[in-house]
Amino acid sequence: MRNLTTFKLFRPLVIALALSASHAAMASEADHQEFEATLHVPYAGASAARTFTLAFDYPHAERAQEVSWKLELVSPGGQVVQQWTGVQRMFQKPVDVKVRWAGKGGLADGIYKVRMQAVSNDAAERGRAPDQSPESVERLLAAGADEMVEQSWDLALGKTAQLAMPAFRALPTNKVSGKAGELSSVQTAGPAPGSLPYTVYFANLHSQTNHSDGGGAIGSCSGSQAPQSAPFGPADAFAYARNKGLDILATSEHNHMYDGSDGTNSGASPATAKALFKSGLSAAADFNAANPDFLGVYGIEWGVINNGGHLNIFNTPELLQWELNSSGQLIGDTLTPKGDYSGLYTLMRQRGWVGQFNHPSSSGQFLVGGVPLGYTADGDEAMVLCEVLNTSAFSTNTSETETGRSSFEGACNKALEAGFHVAFATNQDNHCANWGASYTNRTGVLIPNGTPLTQASFIEALKARRVFATMDKTSQLVLTANGKLMGERFSNSGPLNLIANFASTSGRLASTVSIVEGVPGRKGAVSQLASTANTTITPSVGEHFYYAKLTQDDGKILWSAPIWVTQTAGGGGGDTTAPVVSASQSGSTGNITLAATASDAGGISRVEFYVDNVLKGVDTTAPYALSLDSATLSNGSHQLTAKAYDVALNSAVSAPVGFSVSNGGTVQQQLLINSGFEAGVSGWVASGGVINSTGQAARGGSWKAALNGEGASNTDTVYQQVAIPSTVTSATLGFWVKVVSSETTTTSSYDKLKVQVRSGGNAVLSTLATYSNLNKGSSYVQKTFDLTAYKGQTVRIYFEGVEGSTIPTAFLIDDVTLTTQ
Repeated sequence: MRNLTTFKLFRPLVIALALSASHAAMASEADHQEFEATLHVPYAGASAARTFTLAFDYPHAERAQEVSWKLELVSPGGQVVQQWTGVQRMFQKPVDVKVRWAGKGGLADGIYKVRMQAVSNDAAERGRAPDQSPESVERLLAAGADEMVEQSWDLALGKTAQLAMPAFRALPTNKVSGKAGELSSVQTAGPAPGSLPYTVYFANLHSQTNHSDGGGAIGSCSGSQAPQSAPFGPADAFAYARNKGLDILATSEHNHMYDGSDGTNSGASPATAKALFKSGLSAAADFNAANPDFLGVYGIEWGVINNGGHLNIFNTPELLQWELNSSGQLIGDTLTPKGDYSGLYTLMRQRGWVGQFNHPSSSGQFLVGGVPLGYTADGDEAMVLCEVLNTSAFSTNTSETETGRSSFEGACNKALEAGFHVAFATNQDNHCANWGASYTNRTGVLIPNGTPLTQASFIEALKARRVFATMDKTSQLVLTANGKLMGERFSNSGPLNLIANFASTSGRLASTVSIVEGVPGRKGAVSQLASTANTTITPSVGEHFYYAKLTQDDGKILWSAPIWVTQTAGGGGGDTTAPVVSASQSGSTGNITLAATASDAGGISRVEFYVDNVLKGVDTTAPYALSLDSATLSNGSHQLTAKAYDVALNSAVSAPVGFSVSNGGTVQQQLLINSGFEAGVSGWVASGGVINSTGQAARGGSWKAALNGEGASNTDTVYQQVAIPSTVTSATLGFWVKVVSSETTTTSSYDKLKVQVRSGGNAVLSTLATYSNLNKGSSYVQKTFDLTAYKGQTVRIYFEGVEGSTIPTAFLIDDVTLTTQ
């Protein structure tokens, strides 16, 4: 009903837009007009002399342009020590400007910055040479400040001191880094005791195929392809990226090109457009089922450039569209009016979808209430990433040596200051058939050790903002604060210890590091807090965010995700002593017991239990223990560790304890991750706030999934995707459900919970049961269903709650298991 209501509301507007765009090609060009300026700065060289390259382009500009530009060399102390200016005329094709710098000229050794500012204006007087005087350039830059492009890159001059960095062992990766083009083997070595319990998966989260304007053959690709005309599609992209050593590739197709045009195809068939979109979802699901070491993500890139802004949506099963054909039919599944970012954010939050700001501009894009990068609470929930850097969208480079790239750190900082909780990503925006191969940049995604690489675990990591951006696929940057991991939000009192943890498996060293601070919602500017990798401060009372930025000795940059801190008054924050913790285990079959002894002068806040580096559960009260079904583990040897946190968030990991499991008879295997929700959202994809430890009690432990209960029309979902081996003889789904309702009717089902089996592409394969307010009760009831028919398939165990009245009904789910034998 929501989709229908939205469609009725906005249909007159959309029809008007569609009629006004009768010339499709002209509409497309207007949508994609944007001045582009990039700067390439060699970080180091055999001599001090360098050549800087300024690259300018203005796709679909209707008139010749004059680009006024300024280049500045800035000293480590912030002084401009040299300046160049110029005006470059341009029309219909990109141009490069080379600026040659002779070298040191008496400058001291150190890390300098080269900063470019550029603005484009119509070349109204084509008959005379442009005024290239510095004074004229300065006037034009000032006049076009709202549209000005600014970029800066570091430059190393002479000898620079080696930077002291904290000891940090690289987190394990999905694949051992190899040469470009060589498929790497899966890494099996676990992290050292006491290290962070995550594996890094390297991703390119922005690319196109022939489902929109990408997929062009390397030999002939020089720009955007005509929609749906190129030879290569999503399955080709996934195979290519996997062969190049990537772990994750997101193909993000332009949502308005499913009609086969850049503009509006008045003769388009909605059924054909929707079938193409569904085929992309199926291509990803099929490829992932055949290649469990890789994740293909099929998403959409929503919006237009001019008076808009592109954003990716990574997990929508619906084709979002604003275009109508000549019969007034929407050429997609769900109406999302063009340019309505606030409405889109609300829909995304309702659906549990997550997104990324693509190559954002500080002005003129993502308007809400006329404000660029305008904040809404729904947008804050839905938008999880901001693209801080990408490489040339039309590169045909396949050796990872592309020099054309753009930085959007200023716009991402503006989003953070606006209040968005976004982490940094760096991608390639490939339109040619070189997915992930144009450069060495990657987005590092941290997934708990032992957790399979799936759409569910990927989305959970993005929602936790557990990512970093790197220009070097062999390097990692992880920020911690008082033991908390980047991406987290927490309250603190007293000192705050911020540590930028850097590791390079290729031997690169850190050249510079910055701890950057800002205030969410202030709408101001970020600042450098420290130039050391380990710093301790006592923040002022209020809201703060911090992130780390590091430049390697080869000039490649890494950005950590931010961490958000609410500083409160009071003591207790001065404790920097880690707790003492030891682990023990008893039993080898049935219910085995994991236990820990933990102590700290200030008190213990929680203990986490890990088996073979996989989180199995958490206990917050002494004596710290966890009961674990041995059937969830394979027969043989295993290793237990316990991680304890004190109230000041210092942590320590116990020495590993070895134990063995011997399940008698036919071995059962429980396939679901975090079946009792005690590890929060880990392993699950859920609507915001569904998985929680507040309100109604869980069946066991503290956490459960609670759907609906708002007393208003709403839909909540929670699901986990799982592969059922083809070799099992049986598969049984079990869960406990409790229905809490204020409804008094004994005949009408106003609020309903559906238990379904869905495909990896989200198609409903079976509705196992439907519960309603008529099933309300005072206790949890166990339900079981035979899923043997789905062996050999990758399916989603899917719970969907729909509340349709003004009287609340909540559906509580706990202890969900999928047991095979």
